[in-house]
Amino acid sequence: MSETDTANAAHAAEFERWANVYTAHKAFSHPSELHGALCGRLAAGSRIEEDEWLAMVCEHMGLPETAVEESEDLSVFMNEAYEQALAFLKSADMSFHPLLPDDDYAIDQRLEALVAWVRGFLEGMALSAGESLGEAPEEIRELIGDMVAISQVSEDQESDQESEQQLLEITEYIRLGALAVFTEFNPPEKPASQAPTLH
Repeated sequence: MSETDTANAAHAAEFERWANVYTAHKAFSHPSELHGALCGRLAAGSRIEEDEWLAMVCEHMGLPETAVEESEDLSVFMNEAYEQALAFLKSADMSFHPLLPDDDYAIDQRLEALVAWVRGFLEGMALSAGESLGEAPEEIRELIGDMVAISQVSEDQESDQESEQQLLEITEYIRLGALAVFTEFNPPEKPASQAPTLH
């Protein structure tokens, strides 16, 4: 297995884990949308306190806020998901990926997931950055315009070679776009200052 195949398998497994959590809790929304909303908020510079994040999870999943107290695994899973999303966005190796199903899913399902992720990302970004998005550099504003267009794409897609290729290209564009937004709104963390050594 090449590194790419291994990474793809890991992303596919991650989507299945989210999907299983959604199924177990009878959530009516799409896991990709919540992941997008989280990444949008993080990319636009916000950090979310645990209780606010878990309230956001319940709201997106259509669950009462008591769901996180009633289900031990939901808060554990979602807190791990939060840390993981932030770590991937910060990662220097650009290993971040939107939460999407793999090629085993029909193209319309993959497109639906991508559209849901982009909608979530735009929502999260707007919540965090608000008015300052209008003052972002031109390339970021163009990217947001493209994302808005993608979020309105119809999900009825026939599978053929060309549409598969287009979906791949759009997914990669979104992935790199999310990283560009993160870089724009999150100043690099300063390395921990070295304490003077005493001899």
